[in-house]
Amino acid sequence: MDMEYDVCIVGGLGHVGLPLGLCFADAGLKVVAYELNTDAIRDVSCGKVPFVEQGAQELLQRVLNLKFFVSSDKEVISKSKYVIVVIGTPMDEYLTPKYKLFIEFFDEIMPFLRNGQHVILRSTVYPGTTENMKNYLKKKGKNVKITFCPERIAEGKAIEELHALPQLIGAFDDASFDDARRLFSVLTCETIRLSPMESELAKLFTNSWRYIMFSIANQFYQLSTAQGIDFYKVYDAITHHYPRAAAFPKAGFAAGPCLFKDTMQLSAFSNNHFFIGHAAMLINEGMPNFIVAQLKSRYNLAAKTVGILGMSFKADIDDKRESLSYKLKKLLHVEAENVLCSDVYIKDPGFVSTDEMLAKSDIVILSTPHKEYRSLVFPSKVDVIDIWNYLDPKTPS
Repeated sequence: MDMEYDVCIVGGLGHVGLPLGLCFADAGLKVVAYELNTDAIRDVSCGKVPFVEQGAQELLQRVLNLKFFVSSDKEVISKSKYVIVVIGTPMDEYLTPKYKLFIEFFDEIMPFLRNGQHVILRSTVYPGTTENMKNYLKKKGKNVKITFCPERIAEGKAIEELHALPQLIGAFDDASFDDARRLFSVLTCETIRLSPMESELAKLFTNSWRYIMFSIANQFYQLSTAQGIDFYKVYDAITHHYPRAAAFPKAGFAAGPCLFKDTMQLSAFSNNHFFIGHAAMLINEGMPNFIVAQLKSRYNLAAKTVGILGMSFKADIDDKRESLSYKLKKLLHVEAENVLCSDVYIKDPGFVSTDEMLAKSDIVILSTPHKEYRSLVFPSKVDVIDIWNYLDPKTPS
């Protein structure tokens, strides 16, 4: 099939699509990112990556308008051999998947799909979505291949991990698997074949497993702290030269746009019988409440200025989606005299600098452990709450 582009990534300038497109382009494929976000289109077209992603800026400058192109015209979908969709299934207010929006999305691009193309679903979807979309496209008269090839990268490390990690390929038949394997072999030498639903569950299991692991650490942190016990003294004793505790994570905020949502998708898929997932949600989402309750037991918060240091959902990135730092902020606005927020990566006119926060705060909570905070020296008047046990040991906590 003669096509202008090798790959079209629909939603191609976001955290999932842009690194993937840049890596494909750097490997020699001709890639077009279809995008409607005008700010992202402006930034990328000018050679600027619109978010923090290690190595992406150099790649963009190398491939922009040579192998990597940006468009807001749906026609580019019909001009591409592979159409990679990075639109996931959102959740509604009842924590169930909004599958209808996925159907509406495919209805929107349906006129631009051509027989013989290969549609690859990339973002997390509710189990069974790939098969449902295969049947839906066939019903609409579209003779296209469709596979589910989940992204499994850690945000901020996508460029490295797209090459280092095996690619799961959820294929219905040999032809679809071989076609998807040819595409991803330009990035990684190892692919693993699964059925579409096996691949969908593999993605959900991975994120739910991480979310549950974090909840265990957070539950132990809450149990210890409530009894006046230093959790990290116990943690260090457990993990020191003890291989069976090697995977024991530290406590901290388990947030972001994936872990919670994917755990709730599994819950919906199990008809709300995923009890350990529900428990993990209550623990992880309850961490800001626990911190505020502990502060209220120690201080007259109504007379204190509290600083929240780090507002992104995890360290060393600028992504604030579903960050529990903002939940902590809302709770403290009710209890404290004043709340100050600061982040070295997120630009917000309501934030203050790190220096201003340290000068004005009575209490500082390390909410996100950015590398820039590792060796901060805090004024002696400031009480530091370090739930991550991240700060340099000489730093007061």
